[in-house]
Amino acid sequence: MFGRESEVEYAAYVESELSAVEYELLTAQQWAEHVDQPQVEWIPSDLEKMTPGPDLAAILSGLDPCQLSGYDLVAVLCAQQRQTSHDQARLYAVMVEVSHRTDPESGWSDEAVEFASDEIRTALTLTRRAADSELGLATDLKERLPTLWAAFDAGDIDLRRAKTIVYGISHLPEGTARRIVERVVEQAAKLTTGQLAARIRRLCVETDPDDAKTRYQQGVEERRVVSEANPDGTASLLGYQLPIYRVTAASQRINQLARSLKTKAETRSIDQIRADVYLDLLQGRNLQTGSSGGSLDIHVELTTLAGLDDHPAELAGMGPVIADIARQVAADQAHSRWSYTVTDNGEPVATGTTRRRPTASIKRQVRARYPVCIFPGCRMPAQRCDLDHRKPWAQGGPTNTDHLAQVCRHDHILRDHGWQLQRLENGNHQHTSPLGHTYTTSRAPP
Repeated sequence: MFGRESEVEYAAYVESELSAVEYELLTAQQWAEHVDQPQVEWIPSDLEKMTPGPDLAAILSGLDPCQLSGYDLVAVLCAQQRQTSHDQARLYAVMVEVSHRTDPESGWSDEAVEFASDEIRTALTLTRRAADSELGLATDLKERLPTLWAAFDAGDIDLRRAKTIVYGISHLPEGTARRIVERVVEQAAKLTTGQLAARIRRLCVETDPDDAKTRYQQGVEERRVVSEANPDGTASLLGYQLPIYRVTAASQRINQLARSLKTKAETRSIDQIRADVYLDLLQGRNLQTGSSGGSLDIHVELTTLAGLDDHPAELAGMGPVIADIARQVAADQAHSRWSYTVTDNGEPVATGTTRRRPTASIKRQVRARYPVCIFPGCRMPAQRCDLDHRKPWAQGGPTNTDHLAQVCRHDHILRDHGWQLQRLENGNHQHTSPLGHTYTTSRAPP
């Protein structure tokens, strides 16, 4: 038998052991209840402003995305993109330096340039064409456009935007190309590649209208139609380097015909109907839809339309076009319906349609103000968008030009999925995502 002191010690031992077991059981139960909930991990408060480099790379490599809040994940996503851009810029800088040292005896010569990519091709296991392309891009970035490379190295723009800029100004003399880079590099990060390409095309036209006109005419002279077989047994019929205004009108025509055929009994998708309409028109089949010809939506300065200057115009959905195209559209579309917006210093001063019953005045004014969908990065033409009440009509939102904006069908329904829209005093729009991040879009064309 235990003595009194031994009994007390034993009771204390048993109690402590039971507490440990209960603790283990409780811990296991809590874990089972919360195993599907990520344990939130904190990120540095200045992560979004950190300069890409070893410090940022070390922080990002130590983060577990599964343990971050939704809001912080977006911040990490942006930081990771900046770091990736920095690393890619350094990669291209190394490529250029490797090419400079491919012929240590003769130095930098024409022959060395011709074979500069061979070292890169073998080291990175690339085809010769891929190596030539990569080295060409690296050389353009590092030596021809140093300001662009610096923005790339700083993580301010990514590889997609860097390529868009390089390819968009590749035909220009070096001095002109550098001036255009100076004008777009700061805004590039806020534009999609489609918007950025349109901005660059417009700047190219503004910088040298004669060159833009010559390039357009040369391109149209090379227009052609190509048919080719596909691996799955289908075929593609492609038109290359066609007049841009005719392509726009033809696309609108196909869309109108396809939508008129999309009845409740129709089992084909809208894309399938468009493809069938495309072939039916080329084969001369009568679709009997009663639809009119394709429409055009062009935004042009009044002075340009009058022939007093050659400012580029905007063809909705296609981007900038040279002044001659804008004037040709106005002259050649007498038998088609097209919407027009005449501007003075960028502000709409007149809108209308050339044929059939005019669109309601309020729709014309809204389309003139917002020629494309207002959602960040979307370039859907206003003619194919919905008129959206910023404050739902059912909640008392007025139907007027200050309370309406153009939003494509997909982006229209985003408000039902947590997105919020606010119009700012300067006419821009602020979009707030479900995770709490805000994005601002301007009503000015890209």
